[in-house]
Amino acid sequence: MKKRSMDSMIEETGLWVSRNGYLHVIKNCEASQKHIRITMGCGETIVVLNSRSSRAARSLRNRNFLKPCKSCRVPEEKIKEFSNKVSSKKDVKVTVKVVPSSEFNKANKKTPDTFLQSLDPQLMDPIKNPQFHDGPEIEKPNVPAPTFAPQPKIKKPGISKTTNKTFKQNVKPKKTEFTQNQKDRILSLLGPDEMISFSKDKRSFEELESTFKMQRKKDLVLMYETNRENLLGKLERTITNFFVDMGFLEIKSPILIPFEYMERMGIGEDKKLSEQIFRVGDDMCLRPMLAPGLYRFLYRFDNVLPEPTKIFEIGPCYRKESDGNSHLEEFTMLNFCQMGLNSTRQNLEYLIQDFLGFLDIEYELVSNSCMVYGDTIDVMHKNMELSSAVVGPVPIDMDWGIDKPWIGAGFGLERLLKVKHNLKNIKRAARSDSYYNGISINL
Repeated sequence: MKKRSMDSMIEETGLWVSRNGYLHVIKNCEASQKHIRITMGCGETIVVLNSRSSRAARSLRNRNFLKPCKSCRVPEEKIKEFSNKVSSKKDVKVTVKVVPSSEFNKANKKTPDTFLQSLDPQLMDPIKNPQFHDGPEIEKPNVPAPTFAPQPKIKKPGISKTTNKTFKQNVKPKKTEFTQNQKDRILSLLGPDEMISFSKDKRSFEELESTFKMQRKKDLVLMYETNRENLLGKLERTITNFFVDMGFLEIKSPILIPFEYMERMGIGEDKKLSEQIFRVGDDMCLRPMLAPGLYRFLYRFDNVLPEPTKIFEIGPCYRKESDGNSHLEEFTMLNFCQMGLNSTRQNLEYLIQDFLGFLDIEYELVSNSCMVYGDTIDVMHKNMELSSAVVGPVPIDMDWGIDKPWIGAGFGLERLLKVKHNLKNIKRAARSDSYYNGISINL
């Protein structure tokens, strides 16, 4: 049997059963898709979920209540009708006004939500108060009261005040325990340079959450008053100015590209790396790298621009990456390359040195290899890879019409931000609706 909606039951009865079991007369009622705002005859206003399976819905459906509210002055006729679980055939008792969610949320947020107040566990005990038990009634077993034979009085040994005092001093304070969800919540509220030891901190979860939420609010206000630049956008502008000053031409290539470009990069449908690509239809995909766009521009600029041809691009890329501290499915890449004269490994290392020195980031170069380009030079900061650099030519060049030496490197901007600002995870540096400049906004 399908459960009736809460707003339809309110329209039928015109009554409300509060969490403490009191029966109220409804004076006014507004409903959105997810919530219902109820004003009762006693003047109390609450906001509840518009749910078919909530405690409130069960109470209305089963007509369970403790006693009527004195301030509401519920008519005896209504109480009797509600108690007998039958409805008269008169017009509806209350008209529920349906409003859009946006208009519903504009109401006074300071209205006390007594519906969310704590519940007396004894009141909801299915044995002591079976009318609040949403299920079959529980019958108390008919067991005769036990009889006890009188017991001789036993004299308790005296305990001196000194002994009792010593015993109390040896009692260790109860250790504060945190669930994993509580730990994750506190860690998400920490600032870049903040640390916490859950085993040593004596504060409760509520105290810790309140403390860090207050600090993050202050951080956001200070940021708004002093510097309103988004770190990711600011880094992109800074890098753009650096490479333009170095004589590189900025390009912007399409984000939606033919999958045939990935086949030219050696990542066909038979390759495992193709599983990381977001496909759009049968023939298109979201670019997982900037290289196809750079290859096409190098081909078009060859024999047009003076050598060496130097170009760069900064833009979003998409891969089905595994979850981790340094991976994102949507991330921002910088790729720069130079083709023709002086395209040597030595000049590539000079470019990397000037670029990371400009950003004040320490690094080391490590030889490596990959499926697409073969031999590569990885740029590492501690255990994190910041970039993979290549000295061409490489075999896939012929599929793009390139026959000159070239050098290039690709950097992830979110990883650069994580290192530069000591962020705890890569998500704090990414495009996000949970963090702003590494600070939690889920407050």
